[in-house]
Amino acid sequence: MGLSVSLKKKVNGFSLDVEWEIGDELAVLFGYSGAGKSMTLQAISGLMEPDEGTIRIDGTVYFDSAAKINVPAQLRSCGYVFQDLALFPHMTVRDNIRYGASGLKKSEREEALIKMMSAFRLNGLENRLPSEISGGQKQRVTLARALIRRPGLLLLDEPFSALDNPVRAEMRKILSDIRREFTIPVILVTHDMSEAYSLADRMIIYAGGKVVQAGVPSEILHSPVSPDVEALINPPGFIRPSGDAFSFLPLPISS
Repeated sequence: MGLSVSLKKKVNGFSLDVEWEIGDELAVLFGYSGAGKSMTLQAISGLMEPDEGTIRIDGTVYFDSAAKINVPAQLRSCGYVFQDLALFPHMTVRDNIRYGASGLKKSEREEALIKMMSAFRLNGLENRLPSEISGGQKQRVTLARALIRRPGLLLLDEPFSALDNPVRAEMRKILSDIRREFTIPVILVTHDMSEAYSLADRMIIYAGGKVVQAGVPSEILHSPVSPDVEALINPPGFIRPSGDAFSFLPLPISS
Protein backbone atom coordinates (compact mmCIF):
# COMPACT_ATOMS: atom_id res chain seq x y z
CA MET A 1 0.00 0.00 0.00
CA GLY A 2 2.98 2.28 0.45
CA LEU A 3 3.30 5.70 2.00
CA SER A 4 0.79 8.57 2.08
CA VAL A 5 1.90 12.04 3.20
CA SER A 6 -0.17 15.19 3.69
CA LEU A 7 1.37 17.75 6.02
CA LYS A 8 1.75 21.40 6.87
CA LYS A 9 4.45 22.92 9.05
CA LYS A 10 5.65 26.47 9.71
CA VAL A 11 9.17 27.00 11.06
CA ASN A 12 10.96 30.36 11.34
CA GLY A 13 8.93 31.97 8.58
CA PHE A 14 9.18 28.95 6.25
CA SER A 15 5.95 27.16 5.36
CA LEU A 16 5.88 23.52 4.25
CA ASP A 17 2.64 22.37 2.61
CA VAL A 18 2.96 19.11 0.69
CA GLU A 19 0.83 16.14 -0.26
CA TRP A 20 1.90 13.00 -2.12
CA GLU A 21 1.82 9.21 -1.98
CA ILE A 22 3.91 6.35 -3.32
CA GLY A 23 3.78 2.55 -3.40
CA ASP A 24 6.63 0.15 -2.71
CA GLU A 25 8.97 2.16 -4.90
CA LEU A 26 11.91 4.51 -4.66
CA ALA A 27 10.91 8.15 -4.70
CA VAL A 28 13.42 10.98 -4.95
CA LEU A 29 12.63 14.30 -3.32
CA PHE A 30 14.40 16.82 -5.54
CA GLY A 31 14.78 20.57 -5.25
CA TYR A 32 17.03 23.40 -4.14
CA SER A 33 18.34 23.56 -0.58
CA GLY A 34 15.73 24.90 1.82
CA ALA A 35 12.76 23.64 -0.19
CA GLY A 36 11.50 21.43 2.66
CA LYS A 37 12.77 17.98 1.64
CA SER A 38 14.60 17.13 4.86
CA MET A 39 11.74 18.59 6.91
CA THR A 40 9.46 16.10 5.19
CA LEU A 41 11.70 13.19 6.19
CA GLN A 42 11.82 14.44 9.78
CA ALA A 43 8.02 14.62 9.88
CA ILE A 44 7.63 11.12 8.43
CA SER A 45 10.12 9.66 10.92
CA GLY A 46 8.51 11.39 13.91
CA LEU A 47 11.48 13.65 14.67
CA MET A 48 9.35 16.71 13.90
CA GLU A 49 5.63 17.11 14.55
CA PRO A 50 3.63 18.71 11.69
CA ASP A 51 1.10 21.42 12.47
CA GLU A 52 -1.55 19.64 10.41
CA GLY A 53 -1.97 16.59 8.24
CA THR A 54 -1.69 12.81 8.09
CA ILE A 55 1.08 10.27 7.58
CA ARG A 56 0.22 6.64 6.81
CA ILE A 57 2.52 3.71 6.07
CA ASP A 58 0.85 0.57 4.69
CA GLY A 59 -2.44 1.69 6.18
CA THR A 60 -1.02 2.32 9.66
CA VAL A 61 -1.63 5.88 10.83
CA TYR A 62 1.56 7.43 12.25
CA PHE A 63 0.23 10.96 12.41
CA ASP A 64 -3.22 12.49 12.19
CA SER A 65 -3.65 15.99 13.58
CA ALA A 66 -7.45 15.84 13.51
CA ALA A 67 -7.54 12.53 15.43
CA LYS A 68 -4.68 13.67 17.71
CA ILE A 69 -2.51 10.69 16.73
CA ASN A 70 1.26 11.10 16.85
CA VAL A 71 3.15 7.82 17.12
CA PRO A 72 6.58 8.35 18.79
CA ALA A 73 9.60 8.11 16.49
CA GLN A 74 10.94 4.99 18.22
CA LEU A 75 7.69 3.15 17.51
CA ARG A 76 7.57 4.01 13.80
CA SER A 77 8.80 1.34 11.42
CA CYS A 78 11.30 3.62 9.71
CA GLY A 79 14.96 3.18 8.85
CA TYR A 80 16.68 6.58 8.62
CA VAL A 81 20.10 7.38 7.16
CA PHE A 82 21.25 10.92 7.84
CA GLN A 83 23.63 12.96 5.70
CA ASP A 84 26.32 12.83 8.40
CA LEU A 85 25.67 9.08 8.94
CA ALA A 86 25.55 9.55 12.76
CA LEU A 87 27.68 6.51 13.57
CA PHE A 88 28.80 6.27 17.18
CA PRO A 89 32.57 6.88 17.08
CA HIS A 90 33.27 4.84 20.24
CA MET A 91 31.32 1.79 19.03
CA THR A 92 32.62 -0.96 16.78
CA VAL A 93 31.02 -1.79 13.45
CA ARG A 94 29.21 -4.71 15.12
CA ASP A 95 27.85 -2.55 17.94
CA ASN A 96 26.78 0.27 15.63
CA ILE A 97 24.70 -2.16 13.57
CA ARG A 98 23.37 -3.96 16.64
CA TYR A 99 22.19 -0.61 18.04
CA GLY A 100 19.57 -0.49 15.28
CA ALA A 101 18.11 -3.80 16.48
CA SER A 102 16.78 -2.48 19.78
CA GLY A 103 13.38 -3.96 20.47
CA LEU A 104 14.25 -7.37 19.01
CA LYS A 105 14.82 -10.40 21.22
CA LYS A 106 18.48 -11.20 21.90
CA SER A 107 18.43 -14.29 19.67
CA GLU A 108 16.74 -12.29 16.89
CA ARG A 109 19.28 -9.47 17.24
CA GLU A 110 22.23 -11.81 16.78
CA GLU A 111 20.66 -13.58 13.83
CA ALA A 112 19.79 -10.27 12.17
CA LEU A 113 23.29 -8.93 12.85
CA ILE A 114 24.92 -11.92 11.15
CA LYS A 115 22.66 -11.47 8.11
CA MET A 116 23.39 -7.74 7.85
CA MET A 117 27.16 -8.21 8.23
CA SER A 118 27.09 -10.68 5.35
CA ALA A 119 24.58 -8.80 3.19
CA PHE A 120 26.61 -5.59 3.28
CA ARG A 121 30.01 -7.29 2.94
CA LEU A 122 31.22 -6.20 6.37
CA ASN A 123 32.57 -9.52 7.63
CA GLY A 124 36.06 -9.03 8.99
CA LEU A 125 35.33 -5.45 10.05
CA GLU A 126 33.27 -6.36 13.13
CA ASN A 127 35.69 -4.97 15.70
CA ARG A 128 36.79 -1.83 13.87
CA LEU A 129 35.74 1.67 14.87
CA PRO A 130 34.20 4.09 12.34
CA SER A 131 37.52 5.97 12.20
CA GLU A 132 39.20 2.77 11.00
CA ILE A 133 37.02 2.07 7.95
CA SER A 134 36.51 3.78 4.59
CA GLY A 135 33.72 6.13 3.58
CA GLY A 136 31.98 3.44 1.56
CA GLN A 137 32.23 0.98 4.44
CA LYS A 138 30.71 3.58 6.78
CA GLN A 139 27.81 3.94 4.36
CA ARG A 140 27.26 0.17 4.37
CA VAL A 141 27.35 0.09 8.19
CA THR A 142 24.75 2.86 8.34
CA LEU A 143 22.46 1.13 5.85
CA ALA A 144 22.81 -2.17 7.72
CA ARG A 145 21.87 -0.44 10.99
CA ALA A 146 18.85 1.23 9.36
CA LEU A 147 17.57 -2.04 7.88
CA ILE A 148 18.38 -4.58 10.60
CA ARG A 149 14.81 -4.52 11.98
CA ARG A 150 13.41 -4.84 8.44
CA PRO A 151 11.45 -1.56 8.65
CA GLY A 152 8.41 -0.71 6.59
CA LEU A 153 10.10 2.37 5.14
CA LEU A 154 13.65 3.60 4.42
CA LEU A 155 14.49 7.33 4.54
CA LEU A 156 17.77 8.53 2.99
CA ASP A 157 18.80 12.16 3.45
CA GLU A 158 21.61 12.81 0.95
CA PRO A 159 23.57 9.79 2.19
CA PHE A 160 26.09 9.74 -0.66
CA SER A 161 26.88 13.46 -0.96
CA ALA A 162 30.31 13.25 0.72
CA LEU A 163 31.55 10.29 -1.35
CA ASP A 164 33.74 10.44 -4.44
CA ASN A 165 32.28 9.27 -7.74
CA PRO A 166 33.51 5.63 -7.78
CA VAL A 167 32.15 5.01 -4.25
CA ARG A 168 28.90 6.81 -5.10
CA ALA A 169 28.47 4.45 -8.05
CA GLU A 170 29.05 1.46 -5.76
CA MET A 171 26.50 2.74 -3.27
CA ARG A 172 23.92 3.24 -6.02
CA LYS A 173 24.36 -0.42 -6.96
CA ILE A 174 23.93 -1.46 -3.34
CA LEU A 175 20.79 0.66 -3.06
CA SER A 176 19.38 -1.03 -6.15
CA ASP A 177 20.08 -4.41 -4.54
CA ILE A 178 18.45 -3.31 -1.29
CA ARG A 179 15.27 -2.55 -3.20
CA ARG A 180 15.18 -6.10 -4.53
CA GLU A 181 15.70 -7.54 -1.04
CA PHE A 182 13.38 -5.16 0.84
CA THR A 183 10.11 -4.44 -0.96
CA ILE A 184 9.38 -1.25 0.95
CA PRO A 185 8.99 2.43 0.05
CA VAL A 186 12.34 4.23 -0.11
CA ILE A 187 12.57 8.03 0.02
CA LEU A 188 15.86 9.53 -1.18
CA VAL A 189 16.82 13.19 -0.91
CA THR A 190 19.56 14.09 -3.37
CA HIS A 191 20.84 17.12 -5.30
CA ASP A 192 22.46 14.93 -7.96
CA MET A 193 20.25 14.79 -11.05
CA SER A 194 22.09 11.81 -12.53
CA GLU A 195 21.60 9.95 -9.25
CA ALA A 196 17.92 10.91 -9.16
CA TYR A 197 17.29 9.86 -12.75
CA SER A 198 19.14 6.56 -12.42
CA LEU A 199 17.51 5.42 -9.17
CA ALA A 200 14.03 6.92 -8.96
CA ASP A 201 10.79 5.21 -9.86
CA ARG A 202 9.14 8.54 -9.08
CA MET A 203 10.49 12.06 -8.67
CA ILE A 204 8.78 14.62 -6.47
CA ILE A 205 9.98 18.15 -7.18
CA TYR A 206 9.95 20.61 -4.29
CA ALA A 207 10.11 24.40 -4.53
CA GLY A 208 9.36 26.87 -1.76
CA GLY A 209 7.85 24.27 0.53
CA LYS A 210 5.43 22.90 -2.08
CA VAL A 211 5.33 20.08 -4.61
CA VAL A 212 5.52 21.67 -8.07
CA GLN A 213 5.72 18.48 -10.15
CA ALA A 214 5.71 14.72 -9.60
CA GLY A 215 6.00 11.77 -11.94
CA VAL A 216 8.39 9.25 -13.43
CA PRO A 217 11.83 10.77 -14.14
CA SER A 218 11.60 10.55 -17.93
CA GLU A 219 8.30 12.45 -17.96
CA ILE A 220 9.66 15.22 -15.77
CA LEU A 221 12.91 15.44 -17.71
CA HIS A 222 11.17 15.79 -21.05
CA SER A 223 8.07 17.70 -19.93
CA PRO A 224 8.90 20.11 -17.08
CA VAL A 225 5.86 22.14 -16.02
CA SER A 226 7.72 25.45 -15.78
CA PRO A 227 11.02 27.17 -16.67
CA ASP A 228 12.03 26.95 -12.99
CA VAL A 229 11.61 23.18 -12.98
CA GLU A 230 13.47 22.90 -16.28
CA ALA A 231 16.41 24.86 -14.84
CA LEU A 232 16.42 22.69 -11.74
CA ILE A 233 16.48 19.35 -13.56
CA ASN A 234 18.99 20.45 -16.19
CA PRO A 235 21.92 21.74 -14.10
CA PRO A 236 25.24 22.68 -15.76
CA GLY A 237 27.19 19.56 -16.64
CA PHE A 238 24.20 17.23 -16.61
CA ILE A 239 24.08 15.05 -19.75
CA ARG A 240 20.52 14.29 -20.74
CA PRO A 241 20.16 10.50 -20.85
CA SER A 242 19.03 8.51 -23.82
CA GLY A 243 17.51 5.09 -23.21
CA ASP A 244 18.87 3.25 -20.19
CA ALA A 245 21.97 5.40 -19.89
CA PHE A 246 22.27 5.06 -16.14
CA SER A 247 21.56 1.34 -15.68
CA PHE A 248 23.87 -0.58 -13.34
CA LEU A 249 25.13 -4.13 -13.23
CA PRO A 250 23.60 -6.08 -10.33
CA LEU A 251 25.70 -6.39 -7.18
CA PRO A 252 24.59 -9.26 -4.91
CA ILE A 253 23.43 -8.07 -1.50
CA SER A 254 24.18 -11.41 0.08
CA SER A 255 27.16 -13.72 -0.20
